[in-house]
Amino acid sequence: MIDYDDSGSPTVRVGDPGLRSVHLLLSDPTQPYDDEQTLDFLVRARGRWVSIETSVQTWHGDGLDTFLSSLADDFRGWEGARTWRSLEYDLTISAEHHSGGYVHLTWGIHDRPPYEEWHFETTTVHAAGEDMRNLAAEIHTLLAGVTQ
Repeated sequence: MIDYDDSGSPTVRVGDPGLRSVHLLLSDPTQPYDDEQTLDFLVRARGRWVSIETSVQTWHGDGLDTFLSSLADDFRGWEGARTWRSLEYDLTISAEHHSGGYVHLTWGIHDRPPYEEWHFETTTVHAAGEDMRNLAAEIHTLLAGVTQ
């Protein structure tokens, strides 16, 4: 679900914000270097027993929205896992299609190199097709919202 913070910046919520589950918030897209294609955003994992965040560095989004769109396009399923990673592996996603028409996305949030002291994973479940298409559109809105 996409929301907008007080400054008008888009925030994408992924997963159920209930008491027993972990949800993700992707927000604050910025271009830290004026003349480069580097695009950073924050990813936060929140839940009853977890609260972590890291900055994710991408090269113009690294095709995250395209990756999610491809999952929506293949709503009938695929074999094995499909993966996506950010430029410095601070965010990874593994997608598996399960019977019953659901896509399981395993989100890996990693400490940045050179430390790499911690790693966190959570899985969100999405209906194949339209639910995945909506998530891809929300991520596209987040990444395209950066003004130079």
